[in-house]
Amino acid sequence: MRTIVTGVAGFIGSSLAERLIADGHAVVGVDCFTPYYARTIKEHNLAWLRDQPNFTFLEGDLNELDLRALLDGADVIVHQAAQAGVLASWGASFQTYVDANIRATQRLLEAARDLGSLRRFVYASSSSVYGNTPDLPARETGLPAPVSPYGVTKLAGEHLCNLYAANFGVPTVSLRYFTVYGPRQRPDMGIHKFIRATLTGQPITIYGDGTQTRDFTYISDIVAANLAAATRPLAPGSVYNTGGGSRISVNALVALIQELAGQHTAVRFIEKQAGDAVHTAADLSAAQRDLGFAPQVDHRTGLAAQIAWQRAGLAEGWL
Repeated sequence: MRTIVTGVAGFIGSSLAERLIADGHAVVGVDCFTPYYARTIKEHNLAWLRDQPNFTFLEGDLNELDLRALLDGADVIVHQAAQAGVLASWGASFQTYVDANIRATQRLLEAARDLGSLRRFVYASSSSVYGNTPDLPARETGLPAPVSPYGVTKLAGEHLCNLYAANFGVPTVSLRYFTVYGPRQRPDMGIHKFIRATLTGQPITIYGDGTQTRDFTYISDIVAANLAAATRPLAPGSVYNTGGGSRISVNALVALIQELAGQHTAVRFIEKQAGDAVHTAADLSAAQRDLGFAPQVDHRTGLAAQIAWQRAGLAEGWL
């Protein structure tokens, strides 16, 4: 299977590409190294992949590349590339989100329209499309109501996938990720920040009062969901939640991180940031039925793995 993975130098993209290569597939990875966080971290993510004969890397912007040439002969496209971050999506930087999350997705779908070899187009969406829905656990049939510009752009990408599926038969599937964590997690994400502060003896900052809850999903479970979405028989335009199967409050999360790290540091609370949902929880019944998806990694196991990875990265000086 020849798979195109966009955003391949990132957290999820690199983890997925490694699994595909390990399973014997050929991967063409694309990344533009957006300066949202340090390139050194992304290069570390790519280190193993660059040595694999079945891996080809292309550095470039999806809004500038010749996408028809890039996609030629592809069986599967897994579109992970996006401008991430809720807080940064407000204000003047919104244009970056429009270009990276909407325009780039439309260009990929347009290039995929007449790709005879294509069996599946997997789009990485987000639980941010649900916003503060009172209907928890959130179901794919519920009305999306994002509360951040980032969520709006991810929902727009879903709508584009549905349009290209309905009008041109592009075999799209959208996966709504619920806060992904584990080794390689981006440094701007909460768990990464909490672990770093704990390991370095710095105070932990929590937005709000810490009673907000999240459905955290471990990276290997997200990879498994992508593989299932790429290979199982599914209706074009399908949308699925991919969550961790249980919720935990931010306060309980921080306590567990400090317990597992064997280190404790001060915690301070500041004003809730705009665009953050209060609670997230995924109804996984559709994903279980159609993808065979069932999260395997619990919070304790997953956090221990991320703590070990961050501890090593800090010791080696690249994180």
